Amino acid sequence: MEKSGRYIVITGISRGCGRALAEYYLACGHRVAGCARSQDVVDELRAEHGPLHHFTAVDVSDNDAVRVWACDVLAHSGAPDLLVNNAAVIAGNAPLWEIPVHEFDSVIDVNIKGTAHVLRHFLPAMIHRGAGVVVNFSSGWGRSTSPEVSAYCASKWAIEGMTQALAQELPKGLAAVSLNPGIINTDMLQSCFGKVGAAQYPTADEWATAAGPYLLKLGSKENGQALNVPGIPVD
Repeated sequence: MEKSGRYIVITGISRGCGRALAEYYLACGHRVAGCARSQDVVDELRAEHGPLHHFTAVDVSDNDAVRVWACDVLAHSGAPDLLVNNAAVIAGNAPLWEIPVHEFDSVIDVNIKGTAHVLRHFLPAMIHRGAGVVVNFSSGWGRSTSPEVSAYCASKWAIEGMTQALAQELPKGLAAVSLNPGIINTDMLQSCFGKVGAAQYPTADEWATAAGPYLLKLGSKENGQALNVPGIPVD
């Protein structure tokens, strides 16, 4: 790894934007620590990229599991330069009153509580070091609404508010931003738009080539901003 390499922690690296972003940073020579619920994906990443990096099977909705993971990551490599809260799930398209309870709860538990758990256990080390950027993934549906995705909208509007409040709490030298990654052809988008509808948008790998360098340029001057990835469609 070059001396200019950065240390990056990413949640939800099993597929979609999280996997593409992790692979982009790995290819660029940065150190990456990531988590996913899939043990198979974690084993694959470990085998491919070796012990310099740190991949763990974690359900971010489980605070105790996140605490153990964070302690291990911090002991292994210290506080990250960039912390990316990407892990998220979506309920099946349905009016609010028809969304099954377990699906609604999962969206809230992963998208909101999971983000809070990760922040709870990584931020103290970043604050102690006095530097670092937190990127909490929001969505176009965190700044606008559409029918049949109410649970997801609720979760991402919460991310926007939580990030704004967090930005006001952070000491000088750190930053927290919400990021609308844009409309990307992932499994999640296909579940909403269908495969044909999603196919007109950039792939996750295409997205990562734009988002990867953009996120690394963020610093304390962006604290509290609600951002989009340049060049990626947002509506």
